[in-house]
Amino acid sequence: MTQSADGRLVRLQKVLAQSGVASRRACEALMAAGHVEADGAVVTQLGAKVDPETAVIRVDGRRIPVAQAHVYLVANKPRGVVSSMADEQGRQDLRSLLGRRPERLFHVGRLDTDTTGLIVLTNDGEFAHRLAHPSYQLTKTYVAEVEGVVKPKVRAQVLAGVTLDDGPLMVDAFKVVSSHGDRSMVEVVLHEGRNRIVRRLLDTVGHPVLRLSRTAIGPIRLGDLMAGDVRDLTGDELGTMLDAVGL
Repeated sequence: MTQSADGRLVRLQKVLAQSGVASRRACEALMAAGHVEADGAVVTQLGAKVDPETAVIRVDGRRIPVAQAHVYLVANKPRGVVSSMADEQGRQDLRSLLGRRPERLFHVGRLDTDTTGLIVLTNDGEFAHRLAHPSYQLTKTYVAEVEGVVKPKVRAQVLAGVTLDDGPLMVDAFKVVSSHGDRSMVEVVLHEGRNRIVRRLLDTVGHPVLRLSRTAIGPIRLGDLMAGDVRDLTGDELGTMLDAVGL
């Protein structure tokens, strides 16, 4: 628990309360009962102070993101919106989803213009860099409507590994959600981020994509967020993601 750059340390129970854990008094009770850790050590002393900018705080093992100036958003990108904050060709871009938000945000990763779904927006540069970096192996989940009925042998083929024009691909999971007429819905989970990777995979096994949406990145799920809408990451989502990328 080192001193922050501006010499300001804050009582741990106040940091917990400001982060939405509980009331100040309830946070003190959690500390006294040994439920709170700060920077790897259980803290029971009510006078303990932490650096709110750097402290890693957990309650019963669950990471608690400290209230801060950074913004972490998830957007449901509609079809036709380009993955850019300022498109040079004047097309509808991600900035159009943000209304009058004053922050200077940037997107983490990209989705094709024809692909809908989850994209993360933030002003935390280190978080964005790590979230996009392949070394952290964060899975991405996609749901695709494809041509044809996807048979069990195709599922086995995908799970065994498929070689694309830029190298082999191994997926983390693949399942057929439903089939109707001459179309199927499939779910693909993978941790690679190569260009148009899901479309190329499904085209290679004979089931071209008709519609594609990303529904999750790691623990962040699109849920019932409507197309074009934006929400803040929940505390649980952000805490899990900070742990996942080593922050």
